[in-house]
Amino acid sequence: MATDQPRTKAISKSAAYFDDGRFESDLATLIRHQSESQKPDNQAALGAYLSDAIAPRLERAGFTCRSIANPDPRGGPLLIATRVEAADLPTILIYGHGDVVHGQAEDWDQGLTPFELIRKGDRLYGRGSADNKGQHLINFAALEAVLATRGALGFNATWLLETSEETGSCGLAEVVKAEKDVLAADVLIASDGPRLQPDTPTIFLGARGALNFTLQVNLRSGAHHSGNWGGLLADPAMILAHALASITDVRGQIAIPEWRPDTLTPDISAAIKDLPVALREGPEIDPDWGEAALTPPERAFGWNSFAILAMTSGKPDAPVNAISGQASATCQLRFVVGTIVDQILPALRRHLDSTGFTQVEIIEDEGELFEATRQPPDHPWVRFVEASIKRTTGKAPHILPNLAGSLPNACFSEGLNLPTIWVPHSYRGCNQHAPNEHLLAPIAREGLEIMTGLWWDIGEGGASLRA
Repeated sequence: MATDQPRTKAISKSAAYFDDGRFESDLATLIRHQSESQKPDNQAALGAYLSDAIAPRLERAGFTCRSIANPDPRGGPLLIATRVEAADLPTILIYGHGDVVHGQAEDWDQGLTPFELIRKGDRLYGRGSADNKGQHLINFAALEAVLATRGALGFNATWLLETSEETGSCGLAEVVKAEKDVLAADVLIASDGPRLQPDTPTIFLGARGALNFTLQVNLRSGAHHSGNWGGLLADPAMILAHALASITDVRGQIAIPEWRPDTLTPDISAAIKDLPVALREGPEIDPDWGEAALTPPERAFGWNSFAILAMTSGKPDAPVNAISGQASATCQLRFVVGTIVDQILPALRRHLDSTGFTQVEIIEDEGELFEATRQPPDHPWVRFVEASIKRTTGKAPHILPNLAGSLPNACFSEGLNLPTIWVPHSYRGCNQHAPNEHLLAPIAREGLEIMTGLWWDIGEGGASLRA
């Protein structure tokens, strides 16, 4: 037990940081920065988040900070911060993003507002509280607890913070390539996304990819009276509805062969098929939706899913008795490793043409594409992190080869050839990207303890895992 005493002391410092209100106060400061990357001409706010809220704290902890202009004019600035303790120590690359989605202030519940942190019970409400300001604050405060206890980390640390993740991380891959030597590390350890279950820590090792596109039928300009022209003019909404319905069957099983992956191998299936995905809070899972031969977790983590995000024809808020001339649907394919990205839309084109929907136009989204990544769960760094979490919490974490959502993980796993380990500090009911976004206080507190224990353990034993 004696060898555990300094580690326990560091973890206690993190717990006290949460219990005495300092975490909540610091998070409130971050939330007040209206760093909406989806808002045009918001570069100043994005830059201020890095220069005013993040860099001074990193510098006080012994990091050397450097701001980087985004090479993509659509993207916000980035920050690289390095702390080098010794050349023979392992280097940990830590990632986070300071940008958030639109505040959507008018849609939040009464008494709540996106850019002011408000606590109600165990919920800390505010835009970015869960995605991603609260999560990278947890990771940094845990580093501070280790430094305050041991006087050193026992490893080298590099932070990479961007401000364009919510718009597809435009420019990130270019910066990672240009700064490859500076960002060289033994492993990426970062936090984003949700736990599988609120009360059990989660480790995920990659992410599904995501491709957004629009399907559009444009037959004529303007709308025409349905009494005079009904039965004489083709209805673009009906054509589009039938085209969309042809992509899956009635239970959502994908009908396009190239969209059906062959990478749900027995080892991946064994790792995920029995994971608990139902939540006490949130919508009830539909057992008869998706690929019939798969369990719900296999559908979420090991398979591709097609979704219609939005549809329009005519004027939905003020319908008139007229046949519209146009119809469109915003669609998305979430895809796993093994899906050939360059063939997704060509395969869709062939399918639509062969089923008689030549009038349907495909328009690819202009945003960046998140690629699919996956890593086997038996990697030594994964086992190290798993053991550290269990040492701190007494709980065996859920381990996912990849997240069901999408992240710019390929920049690190492929661009830097790193093992990538994500330890999320949120949960699936957090209203991420929606009104009433919140961070759960018990998860945040436990996250501080987990990351303090993990940073401590890397300082003690991480050198043995150097590549």
